[in-house]
Amino acid sequence: MTLVVALALLVGLGYGSLSLPVPYLVAAPGLTLNTIGETERGSVIEIDGAESYEHDDGMLSMVTVQYAGGPQHRLDLLTVVTAWLSPTQAVLPEELLFPAGRSLEEVSQRQTVQMNSSQTNATAAALTQLGMAYEAVPVVSGTVEGMPAHGVVESGDVIVAVDGESVPTQGGDDPETPVGSAAVVEMVGAHEPGDTIGLTLERDGEAVEEEITAAANDTGDAAVGVLVADQMDFPVDVEITVGDIGGPSAGMMFALGIMDRLSEEGLTGGADVAGSGTITADGRVGGISGIPQKMVSAQRDGAEYFFVAAESCSQVADSAAYGELEVVRVETLTDAVEALETIRTGEGELPRCE
Repeated sequence: MTLVVALALLVGLGYGSLSLPVPYLVAAPGLTLNTIGETERGSVIEIDGAESYEHDDGMLSMVTVQYAGGPQHRLDLLTVVTAWLSPTQAVLPEELLFPAGRSLEEVSQRQTVQMNSSQTNATAAALTQLGMAYEAVPVVSGTVEGMPAHGVVESGDVIVAVDGESVPTQGGDDPETPVGSAAVVEMVGAHEPGDTIGLTLERDGEAVEEEITAAANDTGDAAVGVLVADQMDFPVDVEITVGDIGGPSAGMMFALGIMDRLSEEGLTGGADVAGSGTITADGRVGGISGIPQKMVSAQRDGAEYFFVAAESCSQVADSAAYGELEVVRVETLTDAVEALETIRTGEGELPRCE
């Protein structure tokens, strides 16, 4: 009888533990959205101010990850264990998406800001690839407490020059030439910690000269602690509609979609291409998480090729879709455009993840 009761209690405790909420997230393949396609609201990308084109074949799809769980909707242990055993899902610590001390509203707002920023950067990168001029004015959005510029440089200041050298603001000429905030970062980073850096600022319509001693950032490079955002002036109006999707990971595919809309000849040559990676205004493609699930989404929805940032190559072999897609490694938007040309013409080799 003692053994029977003990066994019953053990089974009961085991079953009960499976229903306990745990601080983990489950990442699963999400939806794909063809950036050069249509939704029930109309075109995903609409452009005013220039001739735009619609091509009947091919896809340039952004890919998402669907997350379940979170502080307000915690999953039970059974669900998490089941996901851990699934070849298409991943189990992640809750704090990766919901850092301690941040509310759900703050996380959602951050995702929205990242999405908006990725669309702006994608527009700048696409116009640069097409040789269409635009202006990027570097404006101070804040300073880092404890760094030399804190209390000296003010939010809203326009950075006009560094050490007397004008900051270039005219973009669209050369993908290799940084403008706006990217130029400011490069000009400041050319110094050594301890150097004196002269900043010429425009504040309330007046010129202000400041000399700041550079400190070292986390990587040991020179920095002054100024947060800079670009005030963009584009020759075209680009509207991208993706619903409630947030985050920065669709930047590369947005840039390619914008280029396709502005190009008389389509970029895909009829191929179905998906991909994921962030984009900077100067066209650098950055890595993101969730590649294994995104590859499954892409393969499920008919993609033949998957473009992945070089920084994310280490995730590729973990996907259940590994071997089912042609995975193409890209570091810049130029790389992605050249890969599409290779796909379109059938000439040359596609870069792969090593």
